[in-house]
Parts: sequence; C-alpha cells; structure tokens
Amino acid sequence: MNLCSEMSDGPTPPISVMEGKGFYNKYAAIPAAGGALALPLLERAARLIDLDKGDRPIVIADYGSSEGKNSLAPMRAAIAVLRARVGPKRPILVYHTDLPANDFSTLFKVLETDPDSYVRGERNVFPSAIGRSFYQCVLPPNHVDLAWSSYAAVWLSQIPRQIPDHFFIPYSTGAVRADFDRQAALDWEAFLSLRAAELRPGGRLVVSLPSLTDDGLTGFAPLAPLMDRANEVLSELVDAGLITSEERGRMTLASCPRRQSDLLAPFAKRGEFHRLVVEHCTTSAGADTVWDEYQLDKDAEALAKKRALFFRAIFVPSLAQALGPTRGVEERQAFSAALELGLRRRMVDHPARIENPVGMIVLAKQGAE
Repeated sequence: MNLCSEMSDGPTPPISVMEGKGFYNKYAAIPAAGGALALPLLERAARLIDLDKGDRPIVIADYGSSEGKNSLAPMRAAIAVLRARVGPKRPILVYHTDLPANDFSTLFKVLETDPDSYVRGERNVFPSAIGRSFYQCVLPPNHVDLAWSSYAAVWLSQIPRQIPDHFFIPYSTGAVRADFDRQAALDWEAFLSLRAAELRPGGRLVVSLPSLTDDGLTGFAPLAPLMDRANEVLSELVDAGLITSEERGRMTLASCPRRQSDLLAPFAKRGEFHRLVVEHCTTSAGADTVWDEYQLDKDAEALAKKRALFFRAIFVPSLAQALGPTRGVEERQAFSAALELGLRRRMVDHPARIENPVGMIVLAKQGAE
C-alpha cells in the first residue's frame, strides 16, 4: 500500500518560517541543545538501519531544517557512523526539507562555509533541499534510509481556534485546549503516516521536540515569564496603535509541545503504526546555555537581549502572520522590532532559567506487512 499516494496533500501550515538571513542560526540555542540530546539515538539508528551491499546512494532526510546550522552536528554524526559501515565511496544523499519560504540560501551558505559542515572532507556526500511542508509527501515511497526531525514536529498543520487572552497553546484550557489536543493528535498521526511511507523497510526515524509533562503542565514553566511578558507587550502595541485589537486576537502560535503519552498514542492499540514500531521513547532535560552564561557574568541586560532575540527568531514571524494583508514590509518589520524591544525591556527584571524538556522517539519501519 502506498500511503503517500493515497493521502491528499496537506494544508500549508498557518505559520511563517523562522527569521531568515542567519537570524535563526544565531539565536536558536535552545532547539540546538534539545537536538543534541538525541544525537546518540541518531548514531544508534544509523548503526541499525538495513543496508544492502550494493552501491545505491544512502538517503538521509532532515525534516524541518530551517537555515541549517542546527542540522550540521546531527548529519555529521550520522554520516560518520555510515562511513564506518560502508566506506568512503558509497554516495550519501542528504535532503533538507522545510516550508517553501525557508531561507535555503543561508542553508547552502552554511554548508559551504561553516567549519563544522558535514560536507567538509566528504567527496561523496550530496546535500539538496526541498521546499514543502512535511504534512505533505516530501520524498518518494520507500526511499529514505535514515530520517531526522528536531524541534520541527512541534508545529501544527493548522490552528483550530484562537486562544482567548493569550497566544501560546499550553495556556489554553477547557474546550479550547481539547481542540488543540485533537489537532495535535491528528497531525502527529499524519506526520508519522507520511514518514512511514517514505522510509525504506529497515529504516529509522528519530524525532526530538519540545515536551510537556504527562499531567498536562508545560515543561516550559520557567518560560512562562517570557511568554507572559510577550503577551503584555502585544497589549502595549495595541494601546500604542501599532497593531489592531483584531490583529492581536488572531495571534496564536501553532507551536504545540507534546507529552510522551501523546507520542506513543498511535502505537497503543497494535504496538505498531503503519509498520512503524517504537524502539525508544523518553523525555530528558535539555541545556539552557544562555542561562549558563548569565550565571557567570550576571549581565541581566545581555540575558534579556538573548531571550528577546530567541523569541523573535522562532515565534515573531508566525505572530506577524496575523497582521492584516494590507500591511507592508516596513510595518511588519516595525512590529517585529517593537515586540523584540518591548520584550527586552520587560525581561531585564525577570531573569529565569528556561527548562528545556525534550521528548525523543526512535521508530523503525518493519519489512513486509
């Protein structure tokens, strides 16, 4: 059965890509730390994938690459394991995928110039990029040997409703939260179904993403000051006339951290899901390197700036999607700058460590059905 051909193309997610021109690469330390926790799992997966003895290219897929900096270490680690298995001559294809508007130019510049690039010293590693939502078919059926997705599957394909008085899903309650939980479950199953179709039998998929505790409380608890301060700044921008109350009301992030039980739910009934079986699933604490730096220098201004830039790199482009269609580039840039500046101003008085719980799951695709 060809799941990919049977599933209709999914919707374009109601989010923007991450801030471009190297901005995400520079300020996405928390996603980088979360992905780093899963590197041993990726290396083990690379050792376990089934490989024939021929010379066909080995295919690695990186689902949700953004500008590429955070993909270098995972791809380098996986390639090192594969080279130990097959030697230096066998071709390895690396597909980086993200939304069509992603800054792929920066990604290829990173691959070419970064001293940690996985193509350095590798004549037979061939990177490419695909601009398409991973809620659609991205690669041909039975094509991928090893798949990786870090901090990307946290984004939903659509927003079922707005969140009263806030923009971050973990703050929602009651029927609103139930709608988001339902959408998150549907999207996780869709993501897994599509990846199952694209994986070769014996292939592996490794996913890391922001996590919640199973009691439903957000593991982002110390991030609450950041989200609350941003919410306050948005109200200030309405009062100042920079954005309208209608635009503010449409601002809901499609970022939905998941519980470990959510990750395992598709496998609960039969122990497998579209021929995928769970080899590992856990939640661990990721690092907050920005807080570690603050512990050394006690520079609250520097900490506030880094927090605001982190928020801008990852979340502000999606919030800006709610601005009216007549808004020009300058107005959108002014919104981003004002939100960043207001957040910096408010965060100086609220230094806090960001707990970074990371959910990690490793899935293997079985052979014949």
